[in-house]
Amino acid sequence: WKKLYFAHHWPVTVCKMNANDCHDPPKYWTIHGLWPDRAEDCNRTWHFNVTEIKDLMSDMRHYWPDVLHSSLNRTQFWKHEWDKHGTCAATLEVLNSQKKYFGKALELYQHIDLNGCLLKAGIKPSSSYYKMTTIKEVLTSFYGVIPKIQCLPPEEGEEAQTIGQIEFCFTKELQLISCPAPKGNSNPMQAHLKLGTEELSVCNDTLPTYYPSEVQ
Repeated sequence: WKKLYFAHHWPVTVCKMNANDCHDPPKYWTIHGLWPDRAEDCNRTWHFNVTEIKDLMSDMRHYWPDVLHSSLNRTQFWKHEWDKHGTCAATLEVLNSQKKYFGKALELYQHIDLNGCLLKAGIKPSSSYYKMTTIKEVLTSFYGVIPKIQCLPPEEGEEAQTIGQIEFCFTKELQLISCPAPKGNSNPMQAHLKLGTEELSVCNDTLPTYYPSEVQ
């Protein structure tokens, strides 16, 4: 693999997508995961062990919660992220243990401070719409790179898309870089991420964008 995607998701949108026991989601961007591109499930024998990250526990629960399942004792989400992505990221020395992998992701989260960046620009959850180009311009000027932004496409009868995920790209040296433009821009549905029954896809620049403050 060549680079890492560091994904933040908007808990309110994640809840909206799924039939689950998701209630009272956090009103701040949380970590979805730190993913090497082009590599998954690299070492099936390297099992997730929650005791290795016990020092990180309070931060993990706060910044990397399992949005879909509200019980604090669930470690399923982290196990999934480690099995699928962490075992691949571990080829880098700075990420080559569970403690380093999860700890470094928490560090990147604080460093990027996506919540602070959007608030400074006056972009906050509301019932009115934003222009996707405005959100992109804010992020690009703040970070100096182009992130990848994913939305829930409009439901039938709706005109607006709903912002759901923002991914930042990093080199193997953990330097921020622009994320590659989605291939086939004519079809923004290609790059999608499946969560439950609905899918996130690369946001459409021309559609009004909803940044919801509560689960509808």
